[in-house]
Amino acid sequence: MMSRFLCPVCKQPLSKHEKVYVCKNRHSFDISSKGYVNLLPANQKRSASPGDDKGMVIARNNFLSLGYYSHLKEALEKLCIKYSGKDVNVLDCGCGEGYYTQGIYQRLTCNGKNVSVQGIDISKDAVALAARRVAEGQFAVASSFHLPVPDKSIDILINCFSPLAIKEFARVMKKKGVFLYVVPGPKHLWQLKEALYETPYENPLKEEQYEGFELIDTVKTEKEIFIDSNEDINNLFKMTPYVYRSPKEAQEILLKAEKLTVNAHFIIYLYRKK
Repeated sequence: MMSRFLCPVCKQPLSKHEKVYVCKNRHSFDISSKGYVNLLPANQKRSASPGDDKGMVIARNNFLSLGYYSHLKEALEKLCIKYSGKDVNVLDCGCGEGYYTQGIYQRLTCNGKNVSVQGIDISKDAVALAARRVAEGQFAVASSFHLPVPDKSIDILINCFSPLAIKEFARVMKKKGVFLYVVPGPKHLWQLKEALYETPYENPLKEEQYEGFELIDTVKTEKEIFIDSNEDINNLFKMTPYVYRSPKEAQEILLKAEKLTVNAHFIIYLYRKK
């Protein structure tokens, strides 16, 4: 069985032999019992355990699984249906725990598409959960800036709140393929910021032109969500960068809250590969 990933050392195709992926140059990579493969060479790591840590991964997985951001998932699903053909290769760069990957795969499949789905993330803990969510997909620990993916092989590329490796995205995408770039809206989680900062700040808009791509659409999806669980409030906070950047005194007050209403605002930029 051939993998849809490439060897990160020599860029040759990988084939599956029992629980190992091997290339023709005999570089081998064990397939985890959790279903993913680690294709992140040591020279691409900036730390011993790069990416989101286990605590953040679990918090995000628990929060997303309750459907608080379902409006974003549904928007992505609809766009993937609209811009895909009968056969579609999907790559989720920075797939995290696979929440959006799973929704997209299921919606495409239910609409009669022949789907192959891949996901990469630099966090081993996140990829392990993604591989469990979407058993039909192929998942790897890898960097978006060094994608172990063949040239011109991807029809739809998803990037949700992850590093933007535009040159690599252009390399792996087919001509006329679609790149869905998700960023937080200006007022995303505004009430959470009000609880943490004396002077909250808006998120900057990121609508830009990128070499090799044409911006074809901008989709906004917004919902006010009511959270009446201290556990869910804690999980929301732990999955944001504010856990590292906000005053400790404000954090302590927020983490005792039993109710919170927040604005969940997202912008999806759609680019077509030239």
